[in-house]
Amino acid sequence: MAFPKIGNLAPAFTLTNQSGEKVSLKDFCDKSNVVLYFYPKALTPGCTTQACGIRDSSSDFEKLNTVVLGVSPDPEAKLQRFIDKHELNFDLLSDEDHKIADKYGCWGLKKFMGKEYMGLIRTTFIIDQTGRLRHIIDKVKTKTHSEDVLNWIGENLD
Repeated sequence: MAFPKIGNLAPAFTLTNQSGEKVSLKDFCDKSNVVLYFYPKALTPGCTTQACGIRDSSSDFEKLNTVVLGVSPDPEAKLQRFIDKHELNFDLLSDEDHKIADKYGCWGLKKFMGKEYMGLIRTTFIIDQTGRLRHIIDKVKTKTHSEDVLNWIGENLD
């Protein structure tokens, strides 16, 4: 599966957040930039490092008029536990059937400890206020993710 093309409108989506509320990309059009980041599994070490980095940078994202949304195949209840445990201050979206991950080209073959399986490939998409896909980070470093995203937005969308 291929990523959507940079410069095109980002694929539309509507998913439920940790509270069961529907969240759509169109909710943010003409209002704010969107960082849509896909992560494999809530409450795991790498995903926690990544999410806490975003949590700790929330004021920097606000200054750049940017909303962050995390997407995983986890059910809503697990997303709420993730938020509660780590005091996350942004929405996490449930994509249990991985339809949106498929649309964004980040559901695919993974390898771990010699085994191959289908799963979510950690990827970040930066979408501008007009709904256009502006940047893709497909080699995400969980420790510096928020800094890498903020730097790109600050240099390119500010």
